[in-house]
Amino acid sequence: MLALRLARGAHPLVQLRRLLVAAAAAGTGFLLLCTLGYAMGHPDDPGGSALRLAWCVAPAAATVYFAVAVARTDPGTRPRPGLAAVGLGPGRLMAISATTTALSCTLGSMLALLFFLHLRGDLTGMPFDRAAADLLAAKEPLPLPAALTLLVLVPLAASVSAALVLRPRGGKPARAGRHGARGASRTNAEAGPYADQPGRPLDPQHPAPPLPAPGGLPWGTAVLAAGLAVETYASRSGQASGPVLPGGFAGGPAGVLAGWTLTAVGLALAGPAITHLCGRLLQSVRPGALRLLAGRILQEEARRIGRPLGVVCAVASGAYAVATLYAGARPSFGPLTTLGALLVAGCAVATLLTAAVEARQARADTTAALLRLGAPATVLRSAALLRAGALAAVFLPLTWMVAELAAIPLAG
Repeated sequence: MLALRLARGAHPLVQLRRLLVAAAAAGTGFLLLCTLGYAMGHPDDPGGSALRLAWCVAPAAATVYFAVAVARTDPGTRPRPGLAAVGLGPGRLMAISATTTALSCTLGSMLALLFFLHLRGDLTGMPFDRAAADLLAAKEPLPLPAALTLLVLVPLAASVSAALVLRPRGGKPARAGRHGARGASRTNAEAGPYADQPGRPLDPQHPAPPLPAPGGLPWGTAVLAAGLAVETYASRSGQASGPVLPGGFAGGPAGVLAGWTLTAVGLALAGPAITHLCGRLLQSVRPGALRLLAGRILQEEARRIGRPLGVVCAVASGAYAVATLYAGARPSFGPLTTLGALLVAGCAVATLLTAAVEARQARADTTAALLRLGAPATVLRSAALLRAGALAAVFLPLTWMVAELAAIPLAG
């Protein structure tokens, strides 16, 4: 009940993000139910049913990733002073956030079930002149336990992932009471070199050292190169036509698809390190105050926005490779293929925007301190534009290069 009350009393923008999570869960649930319908209508093709279920992994993973990003930016479940005194400590807030995430995803899954039943004609008759009868196996009785099992996968995975990401970390809080001031003074004295980290007081005499660079660049480069190599080898192996996407889009051999998956994982792993490198480049060669501010913020936010940015680049490179491969042709994309592609791309972009909101919330105190010191608001806006320009100058050519390398073996 507490999670439901917090969800009802949230800001309209927070409600909008939750509704987007519900919409993504509805689309993924509908894809899963369509897979069930294909399995009921084609009992002699278990391999095709398993392949269609495997194609739903990407939209489901994108939906869970987006739901976790929204849970991280939820202001209603952020630890604040005084909440622990009424029994709302970090563990309780984590449970509330996981419950809220599960509620949003469950709402989407129930909408997907209602829409699926409507298209099958189980509620008000068969719509669209029975156009979806064969696709959804309208003549077969729907196994409700199997449908509910598929629909519970996304809410369960999203809530568990949110609980793992938001689980309490760190040591025990300081004991209050007669010795509270003495303990606080000792804590202040011990926190000097880490003054700008969460939970640490500000100490101008001991500024915090810069955070170390993310270490995912070597692993990301290796996985990216392995994905391109696997894709090249599979495309030249002389296999016959590969698996078919739901909706009629014929792909290449399974190795090509596995290679693209490795490429996407490599870009996601290397994203934080590349973002940190952008920050270092901004601060190189006799920088001014504006470049120093923009570069420092990029370095601080590399882990927060780097991985979503890498995922967006992976999706963009895949879309560019497909567009290059079918240039001049008119491929037949079915409705389920289009829905899956829109889910993956939409969740990737929405996750990046949500991570940007989280980064803005994390540096709100720093921004307020700069404004109190007299920094013009135009300087902060110029720093934001400079950060965006630096990221675009690095990630756009990288995305184009990866897309071209991925399209070469497919075109050949």
